[in-house]
Amino acid sequence: MSSTRTRPIEKFAKATSKCSVEAAAYGKCVVADYTAVQKDMCAKEFMKLKNCFLAASKKV
Repeated sequence: MSSTRTRPIEKFAKATSKCSVEAAAYGKCVVADYTAVQKDMCAKEFMKLKNCFLAASKKV
């Protein structure tokens, strides 16, 4: 029994591969002051990454 339905993890993997620039920017922001991470420290970068994931997942 073969299924052509895309599994959620596969969809997520494809979406994340399209957001490498945003993921790198968010990672750099967190690492810049990782000993003092606090809420909303990288909110701008996170929102760009989140929006990229959402847009990319709709296209997959």
